[in-house]
Amino acid sequence: MSKKEMGNEAIYDARSLGTPRMLVLGFQHLFAMFGATVLVPIITGLSVATTLLFAGIATLFMHFVTGRKVPVFLGSSFAFLGGYAAVKEAAAAAGYTPEQGLVYACVGVACAGLLYLVLSFVCKAYGSKKVMKFFPPIVTGPIIMCVGLHLAPSAIDNCNANWGIALVAIAVVIICNIWGKGMVKIIPILLGVLASYLVAAITGNVDFSGVAAAPWFGFPVVGERTVFSLFGGGADGGLVLTAIISILPIALSTMMEHIGDINAIGGTIGKDLVEDPGLHRTLIGDGVGTTIAALFGAPANTTYGENTGVLALTKVYDPLVIEIAAGISILLSLCPKFAAVITSMPAATIGGVSIILYGMIAAIGVRNMVENHVDFQATRNVIIAALILCLTIGIEYSAAGAISFSVGSLHISLSGLAIASIVGIVLNAILPGKDLSFADKPKDAATLGRY
Repeated sequence: MSKKEMGNEAIYDARSLGTPRMLVLGFQHLFAMFGATVLVPIITGLSVATTLLFAGIATLFMHFVTGRKVPVFLGSSFAFLGGYAAVKEAAAAAGYTPEQGLVYACVGVACAGLLYLVLSFVCKAYGSKKVMKFFPPIVTGPIIMCVGLHLAPSAIDNCNANWGIALVAIAVVIICNIWGKGMVKIIPILLGVLASYLVAAITGNVDFSGVAAAPWFGFPVVGERTVFSLFGGGADGGLVLTAIISILPIALSTMMEHIGDINAIGGTIGKDLVEDPGLHRTLIGDGVGTTIAALFGAPANTTYGENTGVLALTKVYDPLVIEIAAGISILLSLCPKFAAVITSMPAATIGGVSIILYGMIAAIGVRNMVENHVDFQATRNVIIAALILCLTIGIEYSAAGAISFSVGSLHISLSGLAIASIVGIVLNAILPGKDLSFADKPKDAATLGRY
């Protein structure tokens, strides 16, 4: 197994690992995204099989658009859960079933994905550097931190199901990562999942009834649950408009998360992904992936921080390992029985590995600011970071969970992360003392906005 050095860290050359090890690494990335990705359809009522199919397809499309330069996995987005619920309620009030309501919600999600293309056009027309000067490390660092901190409660909730099983996963991941040698050091998440799952199965904490009932093969797309089923004059125009108005503003939050995640990945692998392959390309991959998934009845996709955490732990940055995970996800969508085996994974197992992965995301945000020498003796920087952190956490865990307001007949609801991102961007642009000009950053800077 060959490796090279980046700073004080060993970076592994994935191609030298051989096919069997590459497959294991792919499965590890699959396990990292699987719990959260299938949880969205479980919550909303969308199809798990369809979700897995289009998560894999969207990921492969992202890698194609970006020239295989961005090791990212696109999984289900939690940001749109409120939108799905709102449209389902509106559909129920109009006399439609929950399944029909989900189809209309997917119309809104498909339009939200197209909004990414608008921002991509702006980046292409005016240059990512001009756009990204509004997203220096003092803005993106705290946003990345908040992405991880926002996810943390879900990890704790899962661990609460059985802390003993969760602690097995945590302990195995730590031991393998700190004291492991060779391949063991590279796949700590997978080993943690397997060990915790085995303990859960032995102690009777795994429900295999769904596995016995699931068929071996099945087509993952159901025609009447796609947006195309509305074509032919049977669509409710008012409900379509309601879905678009209700869901489109959510894209503001997810696009900010996309920028934060691309910064996090770039900081993790030591490359300026905003410059090469370009933010306009990553936005196209994410947006088109979301639109296509929604049209066929799958949830919105988003760049997955869980897989960024795996990159940080394993030091294997080759996009091929994530492409393998995407291929496995597509295969799983065709086999309901195998998918049922994975979905029977105890919540505590998912929670145990998630605690580490979500914490890694937050830590990457801190590292983003440290490596870029953000000056916290400057009051402006302290104010920007403080407001981003407090607004995100405060709004997300307030009674309302979002800031809602109306403009005429248009009702808009923005998440804490969206509000905090807007505030951070605006303050950075107008407060005096800004000492970062993106166009003037050193050409040899390994990460975004180094100054």
